[in-house]
Amino acid sequence: MADYRRIYIPGATWFFTVNLAERRNNRLLVENIDKLRMAFRYTKTRWPFNINAVVVMPDHLHCICTLPAGDVDFSVRWNLLKGYFSRAITRGERVSASRAKRRERGLWQRRFWAHLLVDQEDFNHHVDYIHWNPVKHGWVRNVADWPYSSFHRYVEMGVYPVVGPFRTVCYSGQ
Repeated sequence: MADYRRIYIPGATWFFTVNLAERRNNRLLVENIDKLRMAFRYTKTRWPFNINAVVVMPDHLHCICTLPAGDVDFSVRWNLLKGYFSRAITRGERVSASRAKRRERGLWQRRFWAHLLVDQEDFNHHVDYIHWNPVKHGWVRNVADWPYSSFHRYVEMGVYPVVGPFRTVCYSGQ
């Protein structure tokens, strides 16, 4: 078994990628966006965190989160969120033998990608990556056309123009 090591820094800001187990032709997240939003709200009320940027794709999501000062446990937050969402979805997905043995659903990949954001440039790069993701994957031609993104909040805050290039961010994330 792989030895996964995580860095735990109190109050840090992280970039996450969280995937569905079955990604091929799967639109589960956008088709159940209200349930996913409820899962985020549920998790935030129990284990607070700040969402700096997010994009929900049909089969995965990217998110930048900042934990409260003194808090290091981002794993419990993803566990709660995935669990809440899974319980809200009707069963019917393929479940592997190893998951069935552990009484797990088959919606999510077990692990997630976490990257500690080290400075403003790193933060800006990942915010841009998040907002550009629907274009990168061919779901839309323009960033502004994807409805499941914090891009629209960034436009409201004046960080991005309504039209034009979206490749530079000068937002502190606070």
